[in-house]
This record gives sequence, C-alpha cells and structure tokens, in this order.
Amino acid sequence: MHDDRSLVEARLKRVLDERVRPAVYPESVPLDVAVWHAPGEPVPVAEGLAAEPQPIEVGARWGAPWGTSWFRVTGTVPEAWAGRTVEAILDLGFDENMPGFQCEGLVHRPDGTPVKGLNPRNQWVRVGAPAEGGERVRLHIEAASNPVILDYHPFLPTRLGDKETAGSEPQYTLARMDLAVFDETVWQLVMDLEVLGELMAELPVESARRWDILRAVDKALDALDLQDVNGTADRARSRLTEVLATPAAPSAHRISAVGHAHIDSAWLWPLRETVRKVARTTSNMTALLDDEPDFVFAMSQAQQWAWVRDHRPEVWARVKKAVADGRFVPAGGMWVESDTNMPGSEAMARQFVHGKRFFLDEFGIENHEAWLPDTFGFAAGLPQIIKAAGSRFLLTQKISWSQTNKFPHHTFRWEGIDGTRIFTHFPPVDTYNCSMKGGEIAHAARNFKDKGVARHSLAPTGWGDGGGGTTREMVAKAARLRDLEGSATVTWETPQAFFEKAAAEYPEPPVWVGELYLELHRATLTSQARTKQGNRRSEHLLREAELWAATAAVRTGFPYPYEDLDRIWKTVLLHQFHDILPGSSIAWVHREARRTYERVAEELNRIIESAQRALAGEGDTPLVFNAAPHTRGGVPAGGARTPAAQDRTALTARPDGGHVLDNGLLRVEIDARGLVVSAYDIEADRETVAPGLAANLLQVHPDFPNMWDAWDVDEFYRNTVTDLTDADEVAPDGDGVRIVRTFGASRVTQVLSLAPGERRLVVDTEVDWHETEKFLKLAFPLDVHAERYASETQFGHFHRPTHTNTSWEAAKFEACNHRFVHLEEPGFGVAIVNDSTYGHDVTRAVRTEGDGGTTTTVRASLLRAPRFPDPETDQGVHRFRHALVPGAGIGDAVREGWRINLPERRLAGAAEVAPLVTSDQDAVVVTAVKLADDGSGDVVVRFHEAFGGRARATLTAGFEVAGAAVTDLLERPLAEAVAPDIRDGRIAVRLRPFELVTLRLRRA
Repeated sequence: MHDDRSLVEARLKRVLDERVRPAVYPESVPLDVAVWHAPGEPVPVAEGLAAEPQPIEVGARWGAPWGTSWFRVTGTVPEAWAGRTVEAILDLGFDENMPGFQCEGLVHRPDGTPVKGLNPRNQWVRVGAPAEGGERVRLHIEAASNPVILDYHPFLPTRLGDKETAGSEPQYTLARMDLAVFDETVWQLVMDLEVLGELMAELPVESARRWDILRAVDKALDALDLQDVNGTADRARSRLTEVLATPAAPSAHRISAVGHAHIDSAWLWPLRETVRKVARTTSNMTALLDDEPDFVFAMSQAQQWAWVRDHRPEVWARVKKAVADGRFVPAGGMWVESDTNMPGSEAMARQFVHGKRFFLDEFGIENHEAWLPDTFGFAAGLPQIIKAAGSRFLLTQKISWSQTNKFPHHTFRWEGIDGTRIFTHFPPVDTYNCSMKGGEIAHAARNFKDKGVARHSLAPTGWGDGGGGTTREMVAKAARLRDLEGSATVTWETPQAFFEKAAAEYPEPPVWVGELYLELHRATLTSQARTKQGNRRSEHLLREAELWAATAAVRTGFPYPYEDLDRIWKTVLLHQFHDILPGSSIAWVHREARRTYERVAEELNRIIESAQRALAGEGDTPLVFNAAPHTRGGVPAGGARTPAAQDRTALTARPDGGHVLDNGLLRVEIDARGLVVSAYDIEADRETVAPGLAANLLQVHPDFPNMWDAWDVDEFYRNTVTDLTDADEVAPDGDGVRIVRTFGASRVTQVLSLAPGERRLVVDTEVDWHETEKFLKLAFPLDVHAERYASETQFGHFHRPTHTNTSWEAAKFEACNHRFVHLEEPGFGVAIVNDSTYGHDVTRAVRTEGDGGTTTTVRASLLRAPRFPDPETDQGVHRFRHALVPGAGIGDAVREGWRINLPERRLAGAAEVAPLVTSDQDAVVVTAVKLADDGSGDVVVRFHEAFGGRARATLTAGFEVAGAAVTDLLERPLAEAVAPDIRDGRIAVRLRPFELVTLRLRRA
C-alpha cells in the first residue's frame, strides 16, 4: 500500500465518484414522460391525475415560478431484469447542493395513493424488489417549480419572492427520467467506503485506528475491478468487514440520532407551499419507517400535523399508523416553532396550549420538551411558560450561530425570571440538518463542552425545508456508526428518551440565568413593521374578545365564540413562526400576513362590539370600556363606567420658538425644530431630558449588514448617523403639537400630546417611508444615571446592563422589549412605552460639559429597508405610538404599557358594567379572563406578579364561585397545588416575583 495517506484518500475519492457511485444503477431504460401545467394555484390530487398531459422530453424547460406541473411517467420493466431490484430515477432538474430550496415533487400512484417525495437527495422510487420483469409502470408526479431564492452570498434583490412579480419564465430543465436496476451490494459498498473515509479523515494523524482504516480501504480498492464494479463489489466489501466490526471505546461520546426535517412554516415560500412540503416529507418518512426498523422520526409544529390531516388525508392515515407504532413522534408541544422574543405573554402560553392539546386530542400523547432548534434567541420568561405547560425540557441549536461569544455549555439548566429552571440541551453537532457525515459526528464529540461529567448529545438528522427529511443513506451510515471504533456511537432515539437519559446522567448541570440572547439576527426585531404591528394588535384584540365575551356570557348568556376564538388564536400563533413575525420571509408571505391581520382585526372587533353591546344594553348613557388590567380614569379594569369630566392641557407659545404643553403634572417644551428639549416633572421638581440634548429625535443610519439583509444589523451601522432636526412645520394641533419633516424620499408627521391628569407625553408618528437600506430610530436622551434597565418580556420584565464591560454586554447592541423600557435611579425613574415596536437600544455616556452627569439614551427602532428577501420591505405608510413617562416606577411602566396597547372603547348603553374578575393589587396583573376551553362554562383567570417582588392580593369574582383550582396552562388541575380559599367570591393569593398562576373558577 501507499505510505502516504493523502494518496489513499485521493484514490478513494476518485474511485467513489467515477466508478462506484455510478455503478449503483448499472442498467437503465428511459421512461415516457408527459406533463400538464396547472393554470394557477395547486389543484386537488384528483384533478391533477385526471388532467390530460402533453408529451415532454428530457432536456426540456418547465416550471414557471411557483407553478405546479403534473408529470406522468410510464414504462415497462425489461423482462431481462426479472429477479433484480428496480427503481425509477426521477430528476426534475435538481441542484444537488440545495435540498429544500428548489423544485420538489410528490409521487402518486394512479389511484392517488402517495408514494414518496422527490428532492435533490431523494430521487428514487422503488418499483420492484425483486421485479418480475415485464410489469407496467405508471407514476404521477405533482411537481412544484418553486424558484431558487436563497442562492447564497451575495443575497441579491429578487422579484421571485412573490407570484405577482415573479414572471413566467421556466425555472428548470427536466433531467433523468429512467427505470434502472438498483445494485444493493454496490450501494452498501458506497456506504462502507463513505463512513470509513469520513472517519479516517477525522482521526489524528498518529492514530493507529486511522492507519488500520487506511490499510483496509486500500485493500478494498485493490479488490475492486474498476471495469467490473458490480461483479467485484462483494469482494471489496469483504476486505472491510473486520475494520467495520471493531467496537467503539467504552468512553466514546454517545449520540442520540432523531430523524428530523426542519420545515419552516413559511420562509422563502408561502404558507400554501409549506402544506405541500410537509406532505412530501411525511410521505418520505413513513415510507422510510417501513423499510428501516431501527429508525425513529420526530416532527414538531402541531400546525404542520394539522395541515397533513386537513389537506392530505391519505398521507395522514399513514402518519397515524406510524405514530401508533411509536416511531413517528410528535415533538415540541407548540403550535409552531415560534419566535420567542416578540410574542406576548398570553400568546407564548397559547403556543403550548394549542400545540400540546392537538397531540393529546389526536394521539393521546403529551410532549415534555420544547423543540426550537432554529429560533432567534430565547426570552427570559420562557422557562416558566414551559413548566406551566407541563413540560420539562428544551432543545435549541441556533445559539451556535452567535458571532461574538461562544456559549459555555451544551447541557445546562436554564433559569428564567421567576427562578424556574428547565433542563436544556444545545446539540454540539451544531446543525439541525445532520446528515451523519463523519465530520459532523466527530465535531459533536470534540465540541461537547460537558466532557467528564456527561457524554450524551442529540443530533437532529435529516434534510429540512422540503429537503425530504432523513434519507436511507443517513440510516445506513448510522447503522455503521452504532458501535464503531474511533467514532462516537449513534443510536436512533426519541427526544423524550434522550432527555431522560441525559437528565439522569447529569443531575446537577450548570445553570444559565436570564435570556439566551442570539448574537446575530438582531434586525428581526424591526424588519416588516406591519407584520409586527399586526401581531401586537391581534394579541390585544384577542384579550379584549375573550374578556368581554366571557363577561357577557356569565352576565347575559351571550354565546361565547369558542370555535371562532380557537381558530383565530391558531391563525395568530401561526404567524408568530420564526420567519414570519421576525420579518425574514419573502414578499408573498408578508403580503398575505397583512391581509390576514386585517381579517383577524375585523372579526375580533365584531366579537368585542357584540359582547359589549350585550353588556351595555340599550340606552343613552355614555360608557367607557376598559380592557386593561388596571383602573383607568375611574373606570375599573375589565369594566365600563360613565366617564368623568376632565380639564384641558394648556398649550402656549414658547418664547424661543415652539410650544409648551402643561397639564399641572408635566411641563413639556417643544422647540422650533419639533424636538422635546424639556419634560419637567413638576411634582418631583426634576427634568427628564438630558441637558443640552433633545428627545423625540428621529435618527437615520445606513444599514447594509455583511450578510443576512432582513435578519441582521451589524454594530458598525452606528458609525454614521443623520439627525432629523429640520422641520417643515411645527404648529398647534388641537391640544397637541404637529411636526412635519421630509428627508430623502420620505415624510414624517408627528403629533405630541399631553392628556389632562396624565404623566405621559404621547408621541404619534406617521412615516411615509421610501428609503433603501436605512434604519430609522426614535431617540430619548434621559437625565438618568442607570447601570441597568428593565424591558418587558413574557409575564414580567428582564434587566440588561447599560454598560459594555464585557463582550457579552457589548454584543447586545440591539435587544427586544414588549410594551415598555424602564430606567431608574433611586427616587426617580422614566419609562418609554410603545404600541407596536420591539427593537431598541440603550446606551449611556458621561457628559463632558455642565454637571458631568450621566446621560442614558433609549432609542426605539422604527423601520428598516433591507432588499432581501423582500425588495420592498417596509415601503409605504406606517403609524406608531410611543409615550415618554417621567417619574415612572416599574409599576407605572407596567400600567402605561398596557394602557397604550388597549385604548378605551366608548359605547352608549343602559348601565355601567362591573368587572368579571378584579385584582386589588396593581402588581398582580390579570393577563387573561376567559371561559374554559372544554365548554364547561368555568371561568379561567391567568395572572402574574409583574413588578419583580413578592405580592399578596385578593381576586374578586363578580359571580358566585362554587370552587376553584390552580391549573396548568391547559386548564388541568395541578395535583401538587393547594386549592385556594374562597370567601364571598374573594380569593386570597400570594405570589413570588414574576410567578404565573392560572385559576379555574367553577360557577355556582
């Protein structure tokens, strides 16, 4: 043999590429092909099968962007092939390097039975094993000509992301359409050589095992007649038997392989295409389960399961059988793999409610893990929600993408804001599309940070995004890696089995406290502003609809809209998927999302108005309905009352130009530029705006990240900034001040107002945005010395530092908040609240002039203008509402955040409306009042401690309560919980900081 190992490796590569792999299919005959192009959107299977196709030749172009073509392939197995394995090779024109991001197909038999999906790494369909010879073959391919949008760097703007702009130019060239003999022995030789060659490349140069493999491979290649590969493949395999049989060391790293196909519910394709991607993949996976007895496949996202059930019942029947056999496993227990930074408290809870309930209802299976491999970071409130849903584990992968700091653990306990800890695993394989390559397996073992105390990790294995899931090649490689010297061991296992083993092995792992911040994709907190506004407003409309419908149902017998609310919640949850809500999908997805949110708002407003009308009755008494969880202007939380008369805010001219707003609590000076140069808290005798600076300052930055346009904002964007200080108009507008600015091709109109009796300056901003690759911020430089600030997250708030002492803090230069950001120094605080923005940044600087104090600047991120994947991102008119709240404690921030998102509703009626449930303590915030999902009529109340301290409160029910139970999020009583004491409809509760509680109240 050659002593130089590189010569053997080069020899192996050439022999595999040029002789062995081509010999897997040693004989073939062409199939006859005909095609029918559906004229519009995809058609039902029966219609596609019945259509009359026209002949088409291999080499012909086909497939307008987003089109559907039904290919019919027919042929006859040659008599001479009797007794041999025969497969159809169906290549639609695939690019082998991009599974999941191009054309795909689903093969059907003439009766409509699905066979399997087609994609670049899975082009075969078994015809006979063995074939009889002479049998007729007829297959139908539902082929999707999805255009290639992610053509890797550079990401160039493209109009292919929407069928309305994509054109009709054919995208693909029909390639191989053959019947072929499949040589099982040669295919197995390929698997042997690939596994050994990949392992050999990962072993140290001085390793004896590496040289053993090298010698065996060299002997196998010597035994192979390159002019008769099929005749000598078995002889070559025999030279590898011993080296493949040598067992792994007892100390080898252990990998639990989970069959997987990470399918984005929408991304570079619309929702309707994901329905078909899921059908193709599940068809593939049920077929593979039939062929491979050790294989286990897990699929998350209850929405995707529901799509199969509702749209492909023939595929659903196969899935249900595989689930019953315990090998096709529901995973994750969420409606979709959502973003977790931006969804509100109730929405994040309902992801688990609807996801887990689907799997329980359909299969009687309860998930115990959250499965979020690709989500862009994790909010600090999530551990408590996972636990409250009855789950115990979390899997994620995306944190490995962080650009600055490498996360220090792979297995750990993650502690959330309330102290809840969740056993979390972060697979060291560093991919959720593992293909069982030797490099991936070796990387997992080398990379695993918990060596010495643990040795189990998980590998999600299979091509995602329509790439078809796990392949037979991956299964074959895993079989060889089950117990192979020099490699980690690989065993197919369910997620539950992995987590149970890992937790037992590592009972006291390290603890990570606070958010799991992804140091990448920060711009997803701002891109596609209309999608984010649609989400925020839908969440609050759902709160209102449930609250008023439940109140009306109990008080008046109003028919509670169970089915409508269930359907709408699922629609909103779907659009929280981690490429829809973050704004990183194609134009088609966001165009449809805008229309969906409009329909959701119309329907929810009808429910709200109907319920309020039922509550108010007929009359002329003016009523104000308050859906916020705090009393407002004399109107109780969750009730309606006649509004009290209010004084007006004084509006006067400012001597140096501009205007002054004064309501006796705040005095706000707006200069001739339309900037807030003073926001004076009269009671506290304290200025809010930093001296010499101005708030309500709009700033524009260039925004051209290094790679992921819609996803990323890179820190260097701050190097260049333009302050928008020129005003076209600064003039009174009713009780406020109107400011108009033009810049570039855009126009901003703002109205600043100060309501009577309120310590809140409201900033209404309308932007007609026509910039490209720009970032628009709204800045508030504050005279507050704060080393940390609070931003709202699910069921509480989370503190981040304002300094950049370490690289971990410096990396958080763009972060997420929900309704408020709050800063304080002892005795004085300030809040910035918003109605629909999430991204922000907070910086601090020491003033070099004047008193030398510290300025802390909060900037809300308003708009971006990336060109990929949607070249028209954020173009057009947008409206935002923010408010500056001087003198705010954390309780004020919580209250004002709710208030700005839940405007009062006014209605004439007969009488005031008492709340259904109230809390006597502002720190105990009621996030949901609804009727129980099971139709029993029980009232469900969800609440949490919102200030970050311990709280006692009394909940008062406005109806007779026969009993109460503490439940999980799915409204099931918790066995370990003590039943609350009820006296005259009053329930005393005690809560830990940020503790979340769900109560189920039985009506008498």
